[in-house]
Amino acid sequence: MSDPDDFQLRIRLGEVMLGPGKADLLDGIRQTGSISAAGRRMSMSYRRAWQLVEQLNLYFGAPVVATLTGGRGGGGAELTALGEDILSTYRRMQQHSAATIADDLAHLRALRK
Repeated sequence: MSDPDDFQLRIRLGEVMLGPGKADLLDGIRQTGSISAAGRRMSMSYRRAWQLVEQLNLYFGAPVVATLTGGRGGGGAELTALGEDILSTYRRMQQHSAATIADDLAHLRALRK
């Protein structure tokens, strides 16, 4: 969990929000190869994790995560090229935004009593 004083970029894309939660979920899916495992890492149910992925799928009009059929070896999931692009673009925007407002953010924090 991040420090509440950390800068967090949230972007409204129509009716969908793209922020640290969805980005962390996509990153978790990339790292674990599983929607359920990524959700568990964030103390989130599989159902909730899938709902967040589905929100992105609907907004972008294409899958951001590809699921693999279960079976003897089990299923799995991986980011599609679109999912990778969304995640890398968001992370880049997050870094640029944080760098741009660093001085102003420090000033606001210094005003806190």
